[in-house]
Amino acid sequence: MNNTGGLHNRLTDQILLAPFSLKECEEYFQSKGAPMPRYQVLESYMVFGGIPYYLDFFERDSSLAQNIDRIYFAPGAPLKNEYKNLFQALFKNAENYIQVIEALASKRKGLSREEISAIAKIKGGGTLTQILEDLACCGFLQEYLGFGKKKRDRMYQLTDPFTLFHLTFSEKQKRFMENYWLHYSTTPSHSAWSGYAFELVCLLHLSQLKHALGISGVLTEASSWRSKEADPGAQIDLVLDRSDKIIHLCEMKFASDVYLIDKEYSRKLREKRSAFIFETKTRRAAHTTLVTTFGLKQNEYSAEILFQLTMNDLFL
Repeated sequence: MNNTGGLHNRLTDQILLAPFSLKECEEYFQSKGAPMPRYQVLESYMVFGGIPYYLDFFERDSSLAQNIDRIYFAPGAPLKNEYKNLFQALFKNAENYIQVIEALASKRKGLSREEISAIAKIKGGGTLTQILEDLACCGFLQEYLGFGKKKRDRMYQLTDPFTLFHLTFSEKQKRFMENYWLHYSTTPSHSAWSGYAFELVCLLHLSQLKHALGISGVLTEASSWRSKEADPGAQIDLVLDRSDKIIHLCEMKFASDVYLIDKEYSRKLREKRSAFIFETKTRRAAHTTLVTTFGLKQNEYSAEILFQLTMNDLFL
């Protein structure tokens, strides 16, 4: 649409082809006669995002782990070369775009423009501006401001689930020929990837989170926050600042069962909230809000959490 060729001023309409939401993925699998529990729909989203082309490779007679192995890890897997093919098909000078993407993947919480320029070794002029705009337009990254920050302090974060998945497991793809995911998904190391991937899915479903909190009609600004004073550095991945003077400090926890808050984690949550209030000097009511897969196990610490959301709220 932005090209300078003969199609200028001849467009009749524009259609945004956004990825499916979790709810739409669930409906899609049902329409194919392959319904899955929501936990598996969620994990499939953490791997492939809401891209119908990727989801169409699923076979209904295979488990989720078997499908992931066949679609990505197995010899001749249909998405084995998707990562590079995708960027080469979308962009001229694809290597520059890939360098930016891989720079962003090196720091899960995002990078400033200056940091991207240094890591990707691309000068911070018009070329980098165009790359960042193109990647944002195509849904590979999002631009955001830290809580209370100015526009010049904007950050950029990788937000495409499949890209994150590939960059995390591409070496495993080369080394393991079959059944890798079937074994990996039951190991403790699975939690490191799944925790961040779940956070990413939550960030892609902000409207659903707002609806579940009952604030769809409330003007709300989403940001993140990183402490400059607390030791060790406190960080909140999602801050929802409501115009009615309430702030949600959101924590996202992926678990295969109900989540248990123990004494140590409860202490960390209190310290993080206190650091946020002290450093930002906010006069608004700040509430820790937990988003988990199956909710919280009731104990003496769970009562401290006033707002709880589960993965079902992401399917609204």
